[in-house]
Amino acid sequence: MSKKKLSKKLDVIFSKYIRWYYADYTGYVECYTCGIQKPVKEMQCGHFQSRRHYATRWQENNCRPQCVKCNMFEQGQQFEFGQKLISDIGEEKVNEIIQLSRTSVKMSEQEYKTLINYYNLKLKELTI
Repeated sequence: MSKKKLSKKLDVIFSKYIRWYYADYTGYVECYTCGIQKPVKEMQCGHFQSRRHYATRWQENNCRPQCVKCNMFEQGQQFEFGQKLISDIGEEKVNEIIQLSRTSVKMSEQEYKTLINYYNLKLKELTI
């Protein structure tokens, strides 16, 4: 499988994991930036530092569930996202995410496969 296809597969699995990780037992999850609650399937995996930065694309601390409005139409509400993230994980960790996002990362096929397997297992643990 090509790296591009592996990346897409990892995106799908990682997004599901992030949304289910923050979901309640009824399958609803709150948007990190506006607070609206919706079913997991109606939410997205929002990124504090853009998905275009591969170094932080699949970093759990960089991602939280977001509604389509906040994530797509309001560019991820990055300022609000960042402020809330600082209060949740601390300014030092947020700064580490920002610094890491400025680095270049080239993943091997095996690294993609390892992450896919890891998040598949984590997702199964959450949805059992």
